[in-house]
Amino acid sequence: MPILLKFARFLLAATLSLLAFGLADAAQDTEADVAQLDRIIAVVDRDVITQGELESRMNSVMQQLEKQGVAQPPRDVLEKQVLERLIGDRLQLQLAAQTGLRVDDNQLDKTIERIADQNKLNMTEFREALEKDGISFRKFREDIRSEIILARLREREVDNRISVTEAEIDNFLTTQASRTDVQDEFEIAHILVRAPEEGSPEELQKLRAKAEQALKKLQEGTDFTQVSARFSDTPNALEGGQLGWKTSTQIPGLFLDALKTMQPGEISPILRSPNGFHILKLVNRRGGSSPLVVQQTHARHILIKPSEILSESDAKHRMDDLKERLDNGGNFEDLARQYSEDGTAAKGGDLGWVNPGETVPEFEKAMNALKPGEISQPVRSPFGWHVIQVIERRSQDMSREAARLKARQEIKARKSDEAYQDWLRELRDRAYVEYRLEDKY
Repeated sequence: MPILLKFARFLLAATLSLLAFGLADAAQDTEADVAQLDRIIAVVDRDVITQGELESRMNSVMQQLEKQGVAQPPRDVLEKQVLERLIGDRLQLQLAAQTGLRVDDNQLDKTIERIADQNKLNMTEFREALEKDGISFRKFREDIRSEIILARLREREVDNRISVTEAEIDNFLTTQASRTDVQDEFEIAHILVRAPEEGSPEELQKLRAKAEQALKKLQEGTDFTQVSARFSDTPNALEGGQLGWKTSTQIPGLFLDALKTMQPGEISPILRSPNGFHILKLVNRRGGSSPLVVQQTHARHILIKPSEILSESDAKHRMDDLKERLDNGGNFEDLARQYSEDGTAAKGGDLGWVNPGETVPEFEKAMNALKPGEISQPVRSPFGWHVIQVIERRSQDMSREAARLKARQEIKARKSDEAYQDWLRELRDRAYVEYRLEDKY
């Protein structure tokens, strides 16, 4: 790190520290608790994390654990887990802000409306439900904005850079065809005690002992989520290390060898990998198969994108005009070629045969509601305003295509998970982080 940058960060930390002490000295005795609550507990590059932020996130996590019926880990352990999560999130949000990644209010409103709809509530009822749980709507709104930004940042920095070659798919399918367990699916929970591959014997022994302590707790009947929250170094440790359902082809060979002989509810022995010491719980197991016959839709669309030049209302007005022209006999292909701001414009907006799940939910829902030949009302998606026309539908045997698509998705998911963890570690290693939580960390 350049000396000037280190010195600048030191000055920032020192200034913030002096400011905090000065405010505390100037406060009246009756305000001492407030000053203490807002003290700085971590400096993260050019930003800080306060005691108030940590307490707020701690309360949310404890409420979540309580609803799940999970005993809470010791407070110092929970503080460390939550603080590390806050630091990781803060670093990612800083990178997003520095690179211009933002979520506008309209997109945020649409997302929150979908969340309310999924809970079968209107917005008034949804606000009331949040307040009943002690969550301010304003904070919930900003938390959702952050979650969207983090998801888009991962997509941009990691997922979009993952490539899968046709040769990799061929090798995957060849290996799959030679296995008898390829249809097995496993629901897994995971604890990781991270350990360097070439650490000192003393360090590795200490970390191994930590993993053995976690395993002993599990064998004594302690809830897996509680043990995960206390011992695991995975990003989702507070959620019990849940990995969800994975096919056998998505699971590293080390894990699969252990899982194949386990029954639902059983705990694996400690497994050693280059990342550290692992403990697995087989939550459930099932035989899986993907449907090979799918309902396809041949559709076309026109897209108008709001921008800095074209406001949201102007984009909607332009789309309303196009819809009126279509209703009055306008030619869809000609209008798409002339006005659509999509790569399909040259083809008259033709999307070809669309499989379920290939378009965003708003688009797919509107498309599925149309009969062949019917044109939709203007539809808003994250990309802009659409009008959609369904040309025809068919049921298609997608055996070969589905097998290759599934193989591509599984290979990419495996690569993406590994690349994301590596990227997070690199981001963390490059950052300046100073802990001030009573020198615990």
